[in-house]
Amino acid sequence: MANRRIEMQEYRQALYRMRLSESDRQINKDMGLGRPKLKHLRSIAAQENWLDPDIPLPGEAMLKEAIRARFLANKQSNVLESALIKEDNQHSTLFPFATLIEDWFKKGVSGKAIYKALVRNQGYQGHYSSVRRYLQNLRIVKPKATMILEFAPGEACQVDFGAGPLVYDDQVGKMVKTWFFVMTLCFSRHQYVEFVLNQAVDTWLNCHHHAFRHFGGVPKRVIIDNPKCAITRAVTDDVLVQRAYAECAEGYSFLISPCPVADPQKKGRVESGVKYVKSNFLPTREFVGLLDLNRQAMQWVMQEAGERTHGTTYEKPLTLFLLEGEHLQALPGRVPDVCAWAKAKVHSDTHIQFHSCLYSVPSRWINTEVMVRAGSSTVDIFNGKQELIASHLRLKRKGERSTVEAHYPPEAQAWLMQTPQYCLEHASLIGPSCLALVIKLLGDKVLDRLRSVQGLLRLKDKFGAERLEGACVLMKEADIVSVRTVRQMLEKGLDQQKEKNDLTPSVYRNGGHFYRSPNEQKPVNMGATA
Repeated sequence: MANRRIEMQEYRQALYRMRLSESDRQINKDMGLGRPKLKHLRSIAAQENWLDPDIPLPGEAMLKEAIRARFLANKQSNVLESALIKEDNQHSTLFPFATLIEDWFKKGVSGKAIYKALVRNQGYQGHYSSVRRYLQNLRIVKPKATMILEFAPGEACQVDFGAGPLVYDDQVGKMVKTWFFVMTLCFSRHQYVEFVLNQAVDTWLNCHHHAFRHFGGVPKRVIIDNPKCAITRAVTDDVLVQRAYAECAEGYSFLISPCPVADPQKKGRVESGVKYVKSNFLPTREFVGLLDLNRQAMQWVMQEAGERTHGTTYEKPLTLFLLEGEHLQALPGRVPDVCAWAKAKVHSDTHIQFHSCLYSVPSRWINTEVMVRAGSSTVDIFNGKQELIASHLRLKRKGERSTVEAHYPPEAQAWLMQTPQYCLEHASLIGPSCLALVIKLLGDKVLDRLRSVQGLLRLKDKFGAERLEGACVLMKEADIVSVRTVRQMLEKGLDQQKEKNDLTPSVYRNGGHFYRSPNEQKPVNMGATA
């Protein structure tokens, strides 16, 4: 109470009681005015001869001017300073510095810093409270004049989200947060309410589909705020609409009408609808889960909310909806697909990620950015020129992967094609010795030798099937199972020396195998010494 603001009418009432010869103590007790303030007021009244009952009481303006004059004449006292309610800046001692103060104020300089700068640089001798009041007046926002928006039947609807209650989700096994979507027809105030678990693009579009089916038609304009699920760039003169929402608007033939940024009054009908849901539907109700919540919400919309007498139209929303429903646009014969557009990068494994699922893309697009259009059943992927480069069925479970083998690079495709059965068939075409070697390699019970077999068969492309089969014949005679040995024989031409020298491996009793004849001399190491 000590710092409360005293109105001029209170001072005038105190002055009237002083004229009735009441003491300052009694006035202080009854009205709560401080006795120091009453003392200064009585002094002013005596000076102006206002205590004479035969003289009319001064008006509030005259009283205010007298208090201001007394305050300026007695700067040593700050008692009556609070009586100057929002002192007009043009009468302030700071008026000579108005331009400088306003410039600092626009730059965000604090009041303390402004006061100290005035004292230091301008020789200001006033109190800081004058600076504080001056800045308070600068912060006062003058009320803007508004107008009532009128809408014809079927002309427009307004859409918004509101925060809903916590409900138990069986899938995650815990309480989760909800939101509720509200679409209000501007003429009748009839509305559609749906509770959801997020504000994603596909949720936003699905709610529009459900609302239009609920109304049985489509209004010409949909007035919205600037949610991210609808507006990508919320700039007044250059609004960018979400691509998926734009497709929805084209499919239903309605215009998207976003409000100016930070101006919710432009969609006051749905703002009131959101508040009405929060204050009338949600309190005193219990919900088992999301399905039960939406069931009760729809029942409430069609009964309590729809049958109430609206505070602005003084009509029931459902009664006016009988008229408005006839002016709504007809639902399209083909309902637009719910889709979502997003950017994605093709990773080195030739896949992009969308909603925690993987989809393959041709390998030539690795490390590039693509556009993804995810519909209700398909996922289409486009390059930078908006050319379709891949299409998949949409996956539902997180972690799933959709891969087209043709999207892999040629070497990866070849590796995938060369299964054990493929290798056996390909080896049989080369020759029986090659087939026998492949069978031995694939029959290893410890090591997976599929890659070794694939490497063996690729030697055909470099050295030919005849030489490969010949090398495998030598390996079979020597009872050696090694792809490396076959490759070295082919690279060094050892398989061809048999035809020249008729060399065959010599077998000794101890089981050793050699590719040099016993009569062949051992190469002499010319660098050795005796």
